[in-house]
Amino acid sequence: MTSNRPTPAPHRPHPAPATGGGSAIPRAVPATGGGSATPRAAPATGGVPSPSALPSALPPPSPLSPSPGSFEATDAMPAQLPEQPATRMPLQTSEQASIPPPTPSPSTTPFTPEPCLTLTSPTDVLAAVPYLVGFHPSASLIVVGLARGQAKMVARWGLPFPPGTLDAMSPLFGREGITEIVIIGYGPGDLVTPAVDEARRLAAKDGVRVGEALRAHEGRYWSYVCDLATCCPAEGTPYDLSSSQIAAEATVRGLVALPNREALERTLAPVTGPVRLAMRRATSAAIADFQARITAATDLTAFTEQFVSEALTRVHSALETHSDGGRLNDAEAARLGLDLTVMRVRDEAWTLMDDSHALLWKDLTRRLEPRFIPPVASLLAMAAWRSGNSVQATIALERALTADPAYSMANLLMHALQNLLSPTILQGRLPTPAELDKTMGQPCASWLLPLINLLDEEDPLPALE
Repeated sequence: MTSNRPTPAPHRPHPAPATGGGSAIPRAVPATGGGSATPRAAPATGGVPSPSALPSALPPPSPLSPSPGSFEATDAMPAQLPEQPATRMPLQTSEQASIPPPTPSPSTTPFTPEPCLTLTSPTDVLAAVPYLVGFHPSASLIVVGLARGQAKMVARWGLPFPPGTLDAMSPLFGREGITEIVIIGYGPGDLVTPAVDEARRLAAKDGVRVGEALRAHEGRYWSYVCDLATCCPAEGTPYDLSSSQIAAEATVRGLVALPNREALERTLAPVTGPVRLAMRRATSAAIADFQARITAATDLTAFTEQFVSEALTRVHSALETHSDGGRLNDAEAARLGLDLTVMRVRDEAWTLMDDSHALLWKDLTRRLEPRFIPPVASLLAMAAWRSGNSVQATIALERALTADPAYSMANLLMHALQNLLSPTILQGRLPTPAELDKTMGQPCASWLLPLINLLDEEDPLPALE
């Protein structure tokens, strides 16, 4: 091997990076990668008993967390793979996959074995990774965690990253019963080797076996655990992903691998051209209507109560429309964008959360004007995280935090993703709509302040093409 390799471990044959006949990777693998550094978590405001007020369920923020709005450096997205069958997002937007929904209790949902992809060689591993993270990675570190030969988690980080970035994996190893990992780094040796070394040190500290550690670059791979020149020459081993059956099997199972992370980002990019102009007109009309109504109101408390009641009705109607395969028109979408700036309205959408709601929140994340993006993008992130698509969740949170770096719900979720937490931590913790009413009390005019403050802002002119 070249000088880019750390001190080699004793030789181990390449086939079967995992024990038990290769690593069996469930097809419902919405593995995820990330694309964002974790912004500092901000507390929920206004005494709202919202799901945002759940910091006790999360570990303290990492001391390495960059300031809000800095997303390009570190991509640490945990992707836990469900043992129960899970539905992958229609667009497994690259970057990262999905996080599984809370595992039903054995008494209600019997375990059904998942169809598996069996990996028996380094080429198979390299062929599978793009389908695990949703896109073909570059300048990345991927860690696949295995328990009893089956993939339990997949995580991706962008390279380079600062020392200590991988520490969040230690508690994950214990929670998921990880006994073995496969490490894959993409890029030149001086970029990949320090990250692989850190992952191997962490695994050794936690008593987790490194089944394989590979570096892939420009059509060749190198193994960090093989020291035989006859097996792993210093110039690397050429590989051809088309020679593996993994791509065909993954495609049959509905997995998607986009060309790169940017392709995944484009699936959540703002709409442009005539569609954007139409939404801008609809938003202006919705704002004008709200301003006329609040100006004419003689009792702001009564007006707030009526507004929130109507907004909650619109939320339920929108969810029903999308569940039936429909889509909101521009006026409905714009009005809902205004509604969701009110925490009580947004939090009801959160407490009603179902994986299928992601289509509605994705549509609104693309269509709404920038200042109204944080609530819907955060709801999309929650839906994606629940279903195992933490990559899509990360990109959605980047959209939210670009618009408002202090948005507390987005910061909380980003912190959870960066710390490789499972969405099951929220299971049983979210209040019901009735509990929200009881905790928040009667509507008051201050509930509308977030919306009123936004109305003085202006969005940038939309692109014409």
